[in-house]
Amino acid sequence: MEADANRRRFKFSTTHRVGFSDTDAQGIVYYGRYLPYFDRARVEYHRSLGLLGLEVGKEGNEFVMRALTVEYHAPAVFDDLIEVYVRMARIGRTSATYELAAYRARDGVLLVTASQTLVLVDLQERQAVPIPESYRETIRAFEGESLEE
Repeated sequence: MEADANRRRFKFSTTHRVGFSDTDAQGIVYYGRYLPYFDRARVEYHRSLGLLGLEVGKEGNEFVMRALTVEYHAPAVFDDLIEVYVRMARIGRTSATYELAAYRARDGVLLVTASQTLVLVDLQERQAVPIPESYRETIRAFEGESLEE
């Protein structure tokens, strides 16, 4: 099954239960609700690697969203359990690109895929800054050979 092959590329996943407030008048998950699902999954990915709360270089540096692409494949409905998969696909000098995929847990149907590119920025100077080597090493150790640099 193609969905299973795609899921094997990911080493991290978390779950989210669809709430009533996540659905629209058609009774399906409103398209914009997937963005918070993906943000929470990305935070949990970092938490699992011990990178949450880690100072990324000097104080005042934060990752900010640079680009986001989302593709919708199938709908989810109230009370569906969704498995959200996250992987870092690429880590550059100042940016990182994540791939995300959401599957319905009960039948493994692919619901949504996304790509997010974040840039490490000095918030005061509003300039991109290099990603620290310690951060890179942690990601490399987890993602292995599939990580593009």
